[in-house]
Amino acid sequence: MTRVREVSGSTRSRAAAALCAGLLVAALTGCGGGEEKSAGASTAPAGTTGSAPPPVTSPPVDTPSAVETPTTEDTATASSPEPEEEPVAEDASDASALWGTRYSGTAEVSVDVYDFCASDGSRRLADSQSYSLDATLDLGRPRSAGDETEDNPFSLLFAAGDPAKSGAVSFWSSAVGTASSEDLAGNSRDPQTLLTYWDVGWADGELDARLTDPHTAQAVALNLLNWASPVVACRADLGLLPGGSPHPLAVDTTFSGQLDSSTASLTAEGDSTDSLIEFRFEFDGTAS
Repeated sequence: MTRVREVSGSTRSRAAAALCAGLLVAALTGCGGGEEKSAGASTAPAGTTGSAPPPVTSPPVDTPSAVETPTTEDTATASSPEPEEEPVAEDASDASALWGTRYSGTAEVSVDVYDFCASDGSRRLADSQSYSLDATLDLGRPRSAGDETEDNPFSLLFAAGDPAKSGAVSFWSSAVGTASSEDLAGNSRDPQTLLTYWDVGWADGELDARLTDPHTAQAVALNLLNWASPVVACRADLGLLPGGSPHPLAVDTTFSGQLDSSTASLTAEGDSTDSLIEFRFEFDGTAS
């Protein structure tokens, strides 16, 4: 009985020793695994632990611009302003609606009369008068003679008062004169000659006319102001010539204002070629 107990104690001793050895191996195995993991982690650089890999930088590549650089020709074309349209000239055919129109009304006339009767022979004012006259204005087709045609939108004839009496006024834009059918060399020619006195402009119901040639050199002066002259120069006290004397009107006499198919409201002013008469009148007429 005593031997059996001894064997049992020895068995317990070996079992305890085996248990301790197993625990020691387990402890050593756990510690060794942890060191290996730590060593593996420590092999990576400290600064890159847990960081994303750095981006790959490619060398710069020249990329063509989406907007083309304008050439010198393109720039000039873009910067040059478009040419402005030239105004269209007034169509003279619009004035044809006035051909054959007569305006009747009244002219209010003012006249200054001068002479050279001062003691030193200088020009002086001798008289001033204002008066009213019945007047008419006739418009017609531009006159023609031979191969020439009046270069105006219409022919113009204005008459105020009786041409045989003092104070009367007359305007002619043109006239047709008659000459010899042969020139000085005996060559045949058209006996009719066109004489143009006025440069007439008309647009948008406005008349702008100017006397350009009185034709006194041809002795065919038709733009006149009739005025009584003294029988003896510088002696008006001795009486006046009956009927008056026609004074040709000088270059740059003007006739302008409103003129349409129904009414005329015009102003004229100028002087005579002999510098003895200065005048101004206003004409208001109605088409008939």
